[in-house]
Amino acid sequence: MSSLGTDGGGATYNSVSGDAVVVGPLLMAQHIEGIQLPPAAPAAPPCQGPPPTRVFVNRTEELAGLRDAALALAADPEPGVVMVVGVGGVGKTQLVAQAVRRELTRLFPDGQLYVDLEDHRRDGAVDLAAVLGGFLRALGVHKDYVPGRLAERTALFRSVAAPLRLLVKVDNVQHAPEARALVPPQGLLVVTGRRALPSLLMDGAVLIDVAPLDEAAGTELVRRWYADADEGTAADVVRLCAGHPLALRAAVEWLAARPQLTLEDVVRDLTAGRYGTGDDGAREAMGVAMGASGGPAQDGVGAAVDAVLDAVVAEVSDDTRHLYDLFGVLPGTTATADLLRAVGATRVDAGLGELLSSRLAVLVESADRPLRYRLHDVVRAHARQCARALPEERRRSLLRLVVDFYADAAAHGDALVLGARFRIQPPPVRPLAELGAQKALFTRGADALEWLDAERDNLQAVIRVAADEGWHQEVWRLCESLWALYHSRKHLADCVESGLLGIEAAQHEARPDVEIRMRNQVARAAYELGDLDRAESQLDAATGLLEPAGDPRLSGVVWESRGLIALARGRSEATPRAVGERAEEARQLFERALAANRAVPDPHGVVVQSYNVAQALVAGERWTDALGVLDEAAEVARATGDEPMLPRIDLVRAQAFVGLGSLDRAVAATVAAADRAASLKQLAKLDQALELLAALADRAEDRPLRAACEEKLRELRRNMGLEPPAAPPA
Repeated sequence: MSSLGTDGGGATYNSVSGDAVVVGPLLMAQHIEGIQLPPAAPAAPPCQGPPPTRVFVNRTEELAGLRDAALALAADPEPGVVMVVGVGGVGKTQLVAQAVRRELTRLFPDGQLYVDLEDHRRDGAVDLAAVLGGFLRALGVHKDYVPGRLAERTALFRSVAAPLRLLVKVDNVQHAPEARALVPPQGLLVVTGRRALPSLLMDGAVLIDVAPLDEAAGTELVRRWYADADEGTAADVVRLCAGHPLALRAAVEWLAARPQLTLEDVVRDLTAGRYGTGDDGAREAMGVAMGASGGPAQDGVGAAVDAVLDAVVAEVSDDTRHLYDLFGVLPGTTATADLLRAVGATRVDAGLGELLSSRLAVLVESADRPLRYRLHDVVRAHARQCARALPEERRRSLLRLVVDFYADAAAHGDALVLGARFRIQPPPVRPLAELGAQKALFTRGADALEWLDAERDNLQAVIRVAADEGWHQEVWRLCESLWALYHSRKHLADCVESGLLGIEAAQHEARPDVEIRMRNQVARAAYELGDLDRAESQLDAATGLLEPAGDPRLSGVVWESRGLIALARGRSEATPRAVGERAEEARQLFERALAANRAVPDPHGVVVQSYNVAQALVAGERWTDALGVLDEAAEVARATGDEPMLPRIDLVRAQAFVGLGSLDRAVAATVAAADRAASLKQLAKLDQALELLAALADRAEDRPLRAACEEKLRELRRNMGLEPPAAPPA
């Protein structure tokens, strides 16, 4: 076996650039074995989705159908699909929750995943990459290991879920491809929607149809909630609510909060149409929200639900009505108490309690994120229709407060996540402490990133609304701040969508500097998505704006992005000459970016662009030149406290040593990268270092080191959730 030392001695130490040392094979293997990894997350199966209620009547036939389908599909090694169909608010989600409690948990013991696609739907399309990202994290995959592209997330989901018997529950499916993308490799997918999807039925999906409650079942439900109700009066309430569970629940909850009234009062007022708005637009909106097809029976259900919601909202307190109006104005689907307070709501806790008790709002719980509140989608349609009746000035003023809250919060989050990076926008005027009434929204970079990720769908909706309203500065401010989220969590499609709106906003404001930044962000997202032509077209447009923009840092980001594209194209070239030409093109571009950062000066930018120059030199096989640039970059990084760049520098240094044929020094640099990455908890870089080190050990025929690296890699990936825990013995 060849030694990795310079003279074959098993205990030789040799100093190399980057403060690394070379030791003998046995000690090196022991060193790798001693690297401390973060512990694995608790191996508890995910248990997501709304819980079942204690009061549940009838649905015997539907529960039996769901149970029988699940039993049949559970016995089949192939995954199965059940489609639960009915008008909005008829109780589809609750039916599934009841079935889970009674039968399905036992049949699918490895966990339950849940998503409501309405939270991820934009202009009719669902962001499936975001859904799968949430599923992967729920299955224990560390955020650093969740890839950016939809195809990669799909592949990883199928890999991680392959040995698991999973139940995946998906609400508000509108199109068959949305469902197919979320089918677990084995297990069961249960989807709810407002209409049957023929192509899923042709694929073998089992259909469960959920109709409004008949008079007998509805009367039983009302009398369970309101024990003193006369049977005939309860039947009248069922008739007036068209057997719709959501309307029945809202009516009875409303009555329970008003002990001076009786069920007869509800019947009388609903019969007289006292609370009806008479607004055909409201009826139409409600019909759309419920999935009505226009038939008289479904129109009757929509009108009945609308009348009940009118009655409930008419009797809540003024503070609660203000909250309801706010939910109708909000661009997104959820709200925190902090947001509601920031936009002027008073007695927020009491108002949210009244909305919850009236069954107008539901609580969205999460173990690691702030409490959020949302309206049922049928109720949300009603709230938005009510909000349209607000004076236009009032509606826009509320909306502007929402946009300003998110713009300031995102700016503070960006500052905590990415530190003192170059930004065009000034710091927010409102301090972070003012955005959270009871405690700060976040205090550390990691917390800020989690907050941004939790608010991601709302933030995207806010950007679209701000663009529609012509609030151009807020559009590009949000886009610039959200780079911290887009880049860290690889929400690349979001970056492209919002960036295009940011470009339009910059053009409206005649801000070439902003337009350059927006185009560069779109280009970087397109580059990571593999769309190099789109990335280059954005950079071509940005390059023409560099002279009027003036700031050399903007030139730097454009040259950097062009250099990265040149390197990417070089990796795909077929001949060594073409690869070398691309590498030289990239080097020249990175040198221009480096000069721009030195002109400011920006120490972090100098380190990053020096690192990029070295990458281009390595690609062009100029190994010695690359080492000199890397030594200078490491010196600046250490002097300025830019520790996170050091593992990246060490990894490129290792590649240069490999090119020079110095395996011992390559190993030493890679070990240094692994050590630093582990101490900084840069888990993806640690993975990269261990993988490279295993390959180097293989070339050197150092079996102990290779075995140590492979075992540490397995441990790391197991702890990061890439390998599901072994199933417990039966």
